[in-house]
Amino acid sequence: MNTFLQGRLALATCALLMAQAAVAAADPPGETGSAVVASGTVPDEAARAAILGKLRSIYGHQRVIDRLEVGGVIPPPGWTDRISAALDDTLRQVRDGRLEIDGTRVAISGTVANEAQRQALVSDIATALSPAYTVRSTLRVGNNAQASLDEVLARRIVEFRSGSATLTPQGVELLDELAGIIRTLDASRIQIIGHTDSSGERLANVALSLARADAVRTYLIRQGIAAERLGTLGAGPDRPLADNATEAGRARNRRIELRVVH
Repeated sequence: MNTFLQGRLALATCALLMAQAAVAAADPPGETGSAVVASGTVPDEAARAAILGKLRSIYGHQRVIDRLEVGGVIPPPGWTDRISAALDDTLRQVRDGRLEIDGTRVAISGTVANEAQRQALVSDIATALSPAYTVRSTLRVGNNAQASLDEVLARRIVEFRSGSATLTPQGVELLDELAGIIRTLDASRIQIIGHTDSSGERLANVALSLARADAVRTYLIRQGIAAERLGTLGAGPDRPLADNATEAGRARNRRIELRVVH
């Protein structure tokens, strides 16, 4: 499970003792996994409550771990309100990242799905703050969405019990991995395509391939992927990757394909 936003709240020593903040977070909407940690020092109980409240509204109460200390720092004017405004749902779009706020200096790093998302995140943070704050971004755009899915499915196949649309434990494990990737793909739609080898009657193979695609869709929905993002198609034996004359070729042709739909 990818941790996509992590960090801490801590002291910053300047001419004045300033409040420094950063927040730790873990998973995109609907995903369970790593805890969300906020640690370090904030100026008062009101700041602590405001920051924790925003984190809990974004990530859920149970996942937020409070390691904040209170007192001993003097924040810039309006610091608590500015930081609370900067902590919003768009931060969930960042994977493997870090947000740090040191007085009026803000730094964010990590991976996002596309360039538009990268620019919007930085703009949203700057807008929530004020011209007195500086925002430094080292956000990077992640790998191509289709390539990410293809890389996983090139190494393994979604397995089903022979002649059925019932997933094996190995098939479920692979779908769990794929679900994690799909959650990072912004709002992209995914077409799930079932394929078979050429053994048996074509119409029966088309029906089986569609049933397997539907089973994958059902499982992904149960893992928190929005139903409207997932479509299915049964291609049967019509799109082989390899020669059906060999067992190895037939095994390659019995597969699930995931295609990003733009």
